[in-house]
Amino acid sequence: MANQARVGVEGSSTVLSGVGSETLNLRKRSRPGEKFIQGTLFICGIISIFTTMGIVYVLFTESWRFFGSPEVSISEFLTSTTWQPRVGEFGIWPLLNSTLITSFIAMVVATPLGLGSAIYLSEYATPRIRSILKPILEVLAGIPTVVYGYFAISFMTPLLRLIFGTSTVQIYNMASAGLVMGIMVLPLISSMTEDALSAVPRSLREGAYGLGATRLETALNIVVPSALSGIIAAFIIGISRAVGETMIVAIAAGAGPRFTFNPFEAAETMTGHIARISSGDLGFDTIDYNSIFAIGLTLFIMTLVLNILSGYVVRRFREVYE
Repeated sequence: MANQARVGVEGSSTVLSGVGSETLNLRKRSRPGEKFIQGTLFICGIISIFTTMGIVYVLFTESWRFFGSPEVSISEFLTSTTWQPRVGEFGIWPLLNSTLITSFIAMVVATPLGLGSAIYLSEYATPRIRSILKPILEVLAGIPTVVYGYFAISFMTPLLRLIFGTSTVQIYNMASAGLVMGIMVLPLISSMTEDALSAVPRSLREGAYGLGATRLETALNIVVPSALSGIIAAFIIGISRAVGETMIVAIAAGAGPRFTFNPFEAAETMTGHIARISSGDLGFDTIDYNSIFAIGLTLFIMTLVLNILSGYVVRRFREVYE
């Protein structure tokens, strides 16, 4: 027949012959550009993996020198409320406690504001308003943290002293640092939450509207529960970001480890302590020098646990729509 097609398979190539002399060759073509991009991405992945392994190796090896010292007891490190390496006191709780307090204050500020702004941008704002407000909100993420630190000490602290009294609020305090950290974390939580809300299918909203629900009822009862995994993940990542913040707490929270639950008092966080003592004249392989890595290892474990928890929450509460 004139229109009969012939299919021939030769090795890895396939040839389709049809009318006349027209031939379609399905043999795989070489694409050097695509192979180059694939190889570059592979190299980037390998570099990232080895960099992480190197960081972990340094933290554990240097921390082993600290914990291997006869002056250090792991039980004292985990239970004592005094951190003074120069006099042989190695309790991590003063630094850990102030870190948790400032992070908690930051999340109290960032969570409701981030969730509220995300709901507005996703459910209420018009495309034009959204295109204006979202970049303005994300500008906060580009401000250097040292600027946030001086904003805390020069604006937030005087404001707190004006409200609660100069006798109550110290010049350096955890409250001002935590409040400004909340402002810093706000764009991260808002952006991630807004992305999670926008991923909810439009059909769920339309179904709620069809049943007579208002826009607020739809947002709170349909959209937010459907995006719960993404919202919780954003919250956990926000905590991880707050825990690892350095410059704000180093400038505004105060210097010197102090075990206190009063947010209006000065207390040094783990990152602030590392920044302060590492800028001094520390001898290599001294107890003060090795303590930096022990604190860094504690921070690494905390953020690792938070990231693992975030991944678990996403897998556990993830909603899949088809």
